Amino acid sequence: MTDPSTAAPRGIVLLGATGSIGRSALRVIARHPDRFRVVGMSAGSRAAALDDLAREVRPDYVVMAVRPADGFQPAWQGDWRYGRDRLAEAAADPAADLVVNALVGYAGLESTLAALGAGRRLALANKESLVAGGELVLQAWREGGGELVPVDSEHSAIHQCLAGRPAAEVSRLILTASGGPFRTLPPERFADIRPEDALDHPTWSMGDKITIDSATLANKALEVIEAHLLFDVPFDRIEVVVHPPSIVHSFVEFRDGSTIAQLGHPSMEVPILYALSYPRRLPNEFRSFDPVRDGPLEFESLREDQFPMFGLGVAAGRAGGTQPAAYNAANEVAVQAFLGRGLSFAGIAGVVEEVLSRMSPRPVSSVEDVSAADFEARALAREAVRRLG
Repeated sequence: MTDPSTAAPRGIVLLGATGSIGRSALRVIARHPDRFRVVGMSAGSRAAALDDLAREVRPDYVVMAVRPADGFQPAWQGDWRYGRDRLAEAAADPAADLVVNALVGYAGLESTLAALGAGRRLALANKESLVAGGELVLQAWREGGGELVPVDSEHSAIHQCLAGRPAAEVSRLILTASGGPFRTLPPERFADIRPEDALDHPTWSMGDKITIDSATLANKALEVIEAHLLFDVPFDRIEVVVHPPSIVHSFVEFRDGSTIAQLGHPSMEVPILYALSYPRRLPNEFRSFDPVRDGPLEFESLREDQFPMFGLGVAAGRAGGTQPAAYNAANEVAVQAFLGRGLSFAGIAGVVEEVLSRMSPRPVSSVEDVSAADFEARALAREAVRRLG
């Protein structure tokens, strides 16, 4: 067996390099230059930010999903590639041992499928691609022969707690939720919530979209669907509890009565490092957990009646077929409208509920099926925003 301390650094393609997860990944990689090397990295439309990172990281190439406006002159004189199809090409790059998919939203699906289909290890932070793609992603994983290691802190925790044990031995999965910024806010005040209020997360520092999803608890619904798909555990045996300090990331209860939890201070760099180095564990400099200083560890029930996006999402997951993709698409449109002050906070759930009521689940056998559902849901969501906003 090759000694990992003498092996060449593993090549990494980092999709979504300019976002919060991407920048966290770059910090992790920079601390282990003997282990990892960035082969390629991408951004959506933030050309200047990607240019700055390219000058610092010096990858083999960079990919822009959207070609920058005329007049953009990059300072980094390397290999620039343009177009969404080039993202999937990068995800299947033979020079990449690892692909980090930190793209935002449904746009990450093709890259997820490409990486798994090419047999790469996929460190998946783009949960929407798994939720929307469902069985297509699992099929690409099975047939491509690659690995899928989740980056979400909750799913990374479950992966660590399971340690390869089969789903048949699992009694329950218990995901934790911070509760977001409105955990204790009276429902009658929800009408006054502004985008800047929802973006003020008490625990995590994340991108705008996922921060709003955390405030509505849509993110937790997506994570329940993701857990169901990743670990093959029925929805009836997946639960969520609110844990404001975000120290415990998930529990796994086994059928013999034992419950194992993974703990750590809230930092995405920890699950990112785990996904990149698994099954080994590399040295880390993060703050350690102190049972005395950091206790007590308190938990609360999730207030589903005040956060309807959670119930809507789990119901979509249970319905299956195209319904998770419709939920995700409608939510993306509604969140963007809220951030643009064209929709109220409560209106996010109103838009999503209307879209789901107008779309019946259809079977998914191809990417085209998912894309059609995504397109239809977005059109219906935009119509609902115009009426409800």
